[in-house]
Amino acid sequence: MLLNTVKLSIPVSTTAYDVSIAQLIEAAANDLRIAGIPVFGVSFSTVQDNGQITVADHSTITDPSLIRAICAYVRAHFGSPADYDRLKAAYDENKAQLQTASGYGMEESYV
Repeated sequence: MLLNTVKLSIPVSTTAYDVSIAQLIEAAANDLRIAGIPVFGVSFSTVQDNGQITVADHSTITDPSLIRAICAYVRAHFGSPADYDRLKAAYDENKAQLQTASGYGMEESYV
């Protein structure tokens, strides 16, 4: 379901770009993890049959804030968007908000 959600945000309705989009989704999850944000439940597999590659989405991620950040990352990096700088800034803002939010980023410290 994550793949379809992200495709709607681009928007793309064909399956022709599913491999590239799935790779961007995984890159977004990795980027968020590197930033200290726990992202779990992003999983894809591919099957090749008669030269046709099909992507199976096994993702179980349901957190709307994480999905929104992943969509923002993919929108910024899919193709060559004319407004790349604005889209990248939106993703960076999403990531920064998650880093400071309780339960996502750095552990809360109690004084």
